[in-house]
Amino acid sequence: MIELVPAIDLIDGKCVRLSQGEYASKKVYSEDPLEVAKRLEAHGIRRLHVVDLDGAASRHVVNHATLKRIATSTSLVIDFGGGVKTDEDLQIAFDCGAAMVTGGSIAVSQPETFARWLEAYGPERIILGADVKKGKIAVNGWRSGTELELHPFLDSYGQQGVRRVICTDISRDGMLLGPAIDLYREVQERHPGLYLMASGGVGSVDDIRALEAAGVPSVIFGKVLYEGRITLQQLEEFIS
Repeated sequence: MIELVPAIDLIDGKCVRLSQGEYASKKVYSEDPLEVAKRLEAHGIRRLHVVDLDGAASRHVVNHATLKRIATSTSLVIDFGGGVKTDEDLQIAFDCGAAMVTGGSIAVSQPETFARWLEAYGPERIILGADVKKGKIAVNGWRSGTELELHPFLDSYGQQGVRRVICTDISRDGMLLGPAIDLYREVQERHPGLYLMASGGVGSVDDIRALEAAGVPSVIFGKVLYEGRITLQQLEEFIS
């Protein structure tokens, strides 16, 4: 069964969502992300993807206090990303309760640092973030493009020991128009050693079923839940 991983994106300590990574499109869904996390946990969710959007924009961890509140008040297994650029940022994330940390921009700008983290903490705790726009990697909260193509990027880090990757199709993120199933199928075919967490575009339970049918092992979603297109009861039924 596909692993369900709801996302909580943070700005000013609040639960928000963006469309295609545009900060101007911010919509606040909850003033208290902890209450959101507790509701998810009560309906059978065990994993949570927390993104510090303030951190991604400012290039250092910002919303660590909110991460700590969620981690200490629930039993959710949290992977955390956004603004993790230094050893200090990484330690803050782990100290505040993250079980795993996702590095995207750092893997592009400081590959030696990312490789060192991977060796020190292992592939179960360090996740590679691969945010994609028109086939190329984007960084810094998706505000900056690069000339790095997705598959060579994944090949390189797969050879260095990466085993988990979050791949987000930026053009679909927050749009509720369906995930990039062809992209994710291609990622799996070309990188069979990677555990793929697909992100972006989920607009219904049927989209999750389509990803599962395509063999995708894990899916991250957020706006579809907050907009009520998937209910917590449906998630509970899907899990059971």
